[in-house]
Amino acid sequence: MVDGFYGDFATWSEALKYSNGYNNPAILEKVKSAVLKVKSGEAVYERDSVLFDQIEYSYPLLTYLLYIALANGNKLNVMDFGGSLGTSYFQCRNFLTHLKSLKWNVVEQKHFVQCGKKYIEGDHLKFYDHMEACIKAERPNVLLISGVLQYLENPYQILQEMLGYGLEYIIIDRTLFIDKPDRLTVQIVPPSIYSASYPAWFFNLNRFLTSFTNQYNEVDSTDSFEYCRLDDGVLAQSSIILFKRKS
Repeated sequence: MVDGFYGDFATWSEALKYSNGYNNPAILEKVKSAVLKVKSGEAVYERDSVLFDQIEYSYPLLTYLLYIALANGNKLNVMDFGGSLGTSYFQCRNFLTHLKSLKWNVVEQKHFVQCGKKYIEGDHLKFYDHMEACIKAERPNVLLISGVLQYLENPYQILQEMLGYGLEYIIIDRTLFIDKPDRLTVQIVPPSIYSASYPAWFFNLNRFLTSFTNQYNEVDSTDSFEYCRLDDGVLAQSSIILFKRKS
């Protein structure tokens, strides 16, 4: 079967039967190898372990981050949930080095955190294995959720936990939405990246936005460069959305 998104599964456990999940150690090793090349200057940019000759900037993301920094005395303190080994940090850092203060904190699975602390961590980039530990240590002013909610078994439950921390700003990035009810698929990763498959959600945008209405206002949103079609032709469009906590 070629790479792409397949099926409409009733449960996470059912989708898991047709996938091999994230636990393949080869995934971490490939990501680590790519990120180390970016950190050392041997490569320019990495996304999903793939190296690029030039950085594919997300200008909406940069705009939101700089807007938040400006509103906080030119200080930016990011909690990057599911941020791999710092992909978004390395993507954005060239536009953020002039800030008075820059802290970028990745919250990830323990094996990613262990690898990040040993090989990647630096003055601006730190790694934590739980949101609460990150918040206590760093007091971030923005939560970045980029390309991760769709790969969680209970995304709305985790999202409510995140909202409960009450961070001033939240950015939703690289999240694919459909105009149909939420749908659970299996994603087959292109072999050129690595051999893997895992469950993947597509969220109904209106339902997703209702999760924020009690605590946050939507400041801005725009479609991003990523989109795809599911196996039955349904179009999924990636969006980036900025929320600000209500007073």
